[in-house]
Amino acid sequence: MRLTFTMGTLAGLAISISSCNANREGAASPLPATKKMPITDKYYGIKVTDDYRWLNDLRDPGVRQWNDEQNHYSRALLDRAPARQMIADRLKEIYSDQTTSYYAVQWRQALFAMKRQPPKEQPFLVVLKSADDAASERVVVDPNQINAKGTTAIDFYVPSLDGRLVAVSLSENGSEDGSAHVFEVATGKPLPDVVPRVQFPTAGGDVAWNKDASGFYYTRYPQGNERPTEDANFYQQVYFHKLGTPASSDTYVIGKDFPRIAEIKLSTTDDGRYLLVSVANGDGGEFAHYLLNPAGQWTQVTRFSDKIVAAVFGFGETGQKLYLLSRDHAPKGKILSLPLENPRLAASATVVDEGDAAIRYVQPTATRLYVNESIGGPSQIQVFDLSGKPLTPIPLNPISSVDDMVRLGEDEILFGTQTFLDPFAWYRFEPATGQAAKTALYIDSTSSIGFSDTEVVREFATSKDGTKVPINILRRKGTRLDGQNPAILYGYGGYGIIESPSFSARGRLWLEQGGIYAIANLRGGGEYGEEWHKGGMLTQKQNVFDDFAACIQYLIDAKYTNPARLAIEGGSNGGLLMGATLTQHPELFRAVVSYVGIYDMLRVELFPNGAFNVTEFGTVKEPSQFKALYAYSPYHHVQDGKAYPAVLFLTGDNDGRVDPANSRKMTARLQAATSSPLPVLLRTSSNAGHGFGTALSERIAQDTDVFAFLFDQLRMSYKPLVRQAG
Repeated sequence: MRLTFTMGTLAGLAISISSCNANREGAASPLPATKKMPITDKYYGIKVTDDYRWLNDLRDPGVRQWNDEQNHYSRALLDRAPARQMIADRLKEIYSDQTTSYYAVQWRQALFAMKRQPPKEQPFLVVLKSADDAASERVVVDPNQINAKGTTAIDFYVPSLDGRLVAVSLSENGSEDGSAHVFEVATGKPLPDVVPRVQFPTAGGDVAWNKDASGFYYTRYPQGNERPTEDANFYQQVYFHKLGTPASSDTYVIGKDFPRIAEIKLSTTDDGRYLLVSVANGDGGEFAHYLLNPAGQWTQVTRFSDKIVAAVFGFGETGQKLYLLSRDHAPKGKILSLPLENPRLAASATVVDEGDAAIRYVQPTATRLYVNESIGGPSQIQVFDLSGKPLTPIPLNPISSVDDMVRLGEDEILFGTQTFLDPFAWYRFEPATGQAAKTALYIDSTSSIGFSDTEVVREFATSKDGTKVPINILRRKGTRLDGQNPAILYGYGGYGIIESPSFSARGRLWLEQGGIYAIANLRGGGEYGEEWHKGGMLTQKQNVFDDFAACIQYLIDAKYTNPARLAIEGGSNGGLLMGATLTQHPELFRAVVSYVGIYDMLRVELFPNGAFNVTEFGTVKEPSQFKALYAYSPYHHVQDGKAYPAVLFLTGDNDGRVDPANSRKMTARLQAATSSPLPVLLRTSSNAGHGFGTALSERIAQDTDVFAFLFDQLRMSYKPLVRQAG
């Protein structure tokens, strides 16, 4: 039998901030008043009224005042949570225990890596002789030294082919609006060259050096008055910058015929003779590829309709080749190869056929192909020779993920791996021994965030249409399934992104306090290949919400928890999931935490980054897609007088990926509509964006507020840790 409840049943069960919506129940801080200014649009004869469109522009003094009042209201309630200070202290301890970690590793005559080292606010760029020689580490670029406030971040970096120079995109306040700076690797000295607007959150950015490091190709957004204001963050193109010259004299390379929503990535062969330009048609999974040969001639290798989703250079014993990941008649992927001398798709040969697992990407080496595959979320690395003959796979921990592979020597690679319980670490695989050994590049932490008392259970829920949906459940060993455990269910389900196993230090706090944490592998992701993605995009998006609802019901039916002790959590596209779930199934959970979410699906494409999402979500300009969008758009399905769960919306002023107006409007609509006394809160950070580049101190403050909110709503008392002497 399905277990349900009403919000009235739960009113007053939690303490402090549990009954603070509006000015009901004598709340100490009154809910800010929000005026309605209705605007009516018409779509295919359907009238749609928007009462809160006036909240779109934060530059408007009235909107800024409203936002500040909402922040003050939320701050007053969150600061009253009884466990808040103990949670803050524990989170600081947990983050401090993670002394080092490395990511974004690249090999260019030396090993480059981004390094996190709390309490430093931002990661920084280092170089080492090898992954096994930590003592050789040198800092190349440290944004914490550039800006002591901790609000300058490295978006990406690209070393020159000879490893002498490195181009680094730097941005401020989580904006991801980056300019390329050039540094000497040996000294860390900056060169005068600064190239503006190589990076923006709408389409990202990239750099690729030429052969002799005299300059680099880069992604360029419109400058000055080249385009109308509404197109300033579109029409990305490729330009070339020659070192020592002003950016204003940079030369156009390619891109004038690319789509308005082009997203470009660049790469070169190791000798710098060939340049590959990979172009995404927005965020929906369509790609085209262009190759520049040593004679300066361009060839369009693939088109959007060819279903080639990735391309990478190979340098094996059979000559220089381009390896392609194809989903043409192979939704789980197959690997093709073609010679650079004849880069026509028709000349390609299939090297690795489609199998049972979904291919994520391939790393070619001198005589091997290392293929990273997803098996419903967890990863495996299959190994083939250059003719496609299977070799012995690389051994991995069960239910683990592989997040990157880096070629070192002839056939030697580094790969980064983690599980839900084991921190991320880089391993070196040596074909001669067939063994993988941990290098010096791993998360160094104390036992205070160990997970030896925790286990992972992988279950399957049955969705509305019968689809089996994986759920990964983290719980303390010996947890009683009596329906009384506080639990969080996380979901995303979009863009073909795979929710693979990942280690979360912050999750230690939740688990040690008796909580259960679950992660759903929903359609819309890429866990089982392109069909799994297509099953949750465009007009099939409702399947994602049905999958998530089935996972919620599974946790309840299996006695992991009950609605009064369950929270759901997600961000960005996962924020859309939160909005759809709370409007479609408000009775199934007590609390919602939604980060930087999308809620107005009829107008999202009018926001700067929204146009890039049309290939994933659809457009109101197409009748069948409008029908699907309107059917689930969270903002348009909030019902007056309905009892909604407690909600915490989190956003950042500088978010260029999802306009914070989504969170402002959804907050106002829910606050006006709900009949529940449970709070609807908006937390807006002035020095953060979509999450990238957020300073450590702000991440800790955000996590503190989230857990304080959840502890209060799920009736959890913080239990001080009992530590063993010695």
